[in-house]
Amino acid sequence: MSTPIVHLTERALWEAARARGTYEMSTRGKTLQEVGFIHCSTRAQLPDVAAFLYGSYDGPDELVLLVIDPDRLGVPLKYEAPEPGAEEFPHIYGPLPVEAVVDVEAWG
Repeated sequence: MSTPIVHLTERALWEAARARGTYEMSTRGKTLQEVGFIHCSTRAQLPDVAAFLYGSYDGPDELVLLVIDPDRLGVPLKYEAPEPGAEEFPHIYGPLPVEAVVDVEAWG
């Protein structure tokens, strides 16, 4: 297994994806179809990403961390920077198959 990447999401969104077979949310409030890829991070990047996206989260659903095996994706994975010279983040270019999620951890 390659070094895992991670994606923070709401439990209800993950449970719906498990029923469908694929997860298709890009980031908080945006779908894969809207953005074109699924935002992910490394474990080292996670604290800053979580604070940025969910720092003020007070939703009714708990957050979970999807631990993803890049070798199981079946769709392109690219490390890209949001702007030239910035830190690169992993982006999944296609639906995330539930089989690629090797662990789900409670967050917060």
